[in-house]
Amino acid sequence: MSKAESSTRAAGEESLIYVRRIHRRDLNRVWEFLKKVFRDVNRETVEYQRPRSKKRFLEVYEEEGVEQLLFEVREAHGQEIVGYAECAFEITGTDNWMNERYFTKHDMRPLFVEELAVHTDYQGRGVGAFMLEQLEHLARIHGCTHLVLEVAENNIGALKFYRKRSFYRLDAAIFMAKKVAVDAELLPPRALKKSRTPEALDTPAKPKRAPRRSLKARGGEKRSSAPPPASRPPDAATDGERDPLEEAGADEEDLP
Repeated sequence: MSKAESSTRAAGEESLIYVRRIHRRDLNRVWEFLKKVFRDVNRETVEYQRPRSKKRFLEVYEEEGVEQLLFEVREAHGQEIVGYAECAFEITGTDNWMNERYFTKHDMRPLFVEELAVHTDYQGRGVGAFMLEQLEHLARIHGCTHLVLEVAENNIGALKFYRKRSFYRLDAAIFMAKKVAVDAELLPPRALKKSRTPEALDTPAKPKRAPRRSLKARGGEKRSSAPPPASRPPDAATDGERDPLEEAGADEEDLP
């Protein structure tokens, strides 16, 4: 820190934001910063999570044509990251959905802003505005005509921030969903049958009814006012044919 900077701090003036290109030694610290900044946004958005993965983040550092800028506030105890910007002069990554022919058709030479993250404790203090000013400066000196970035539609704060700075929507593509009526794989709960009471379990079984004795066993015939039944024809049972009752194993003593 120079003497001029020390005197400025002593006078109680605002801290200064410095911008520099990222270094390999910064990678782990920046990764933790990005996870903290995008934590709440990732919980509410359906798009791919940001940052996508640490593996992809480390790969970006090795790619050509990608700028990774670090914005810091330098204090007496050290440097604190307050912002990170990542931009590219052409569409990068195999998971990118942008159509390059769209920009050619509209005579646009974009600087693609891949990431723009501001420390939550420093939002509203001019960090984001300074970062966009830096990116626009890069675009001008590299012959780009537009800054192009992606923002989640439910990120209301970010949308207001960009629209206030003359950003406009390129197309009407949004994520849509429709609920599909489906049957549950598992059956709903079912009521159990009432259990038998202990009293019911202890009730003795009813005694079996004794078989009725035949008329012969009672030693007489039942008197009846009804006319006697017709006598059985002598040819009802042919030679060699058994009576159905006998065939079924019924005994005359068991008949009523």
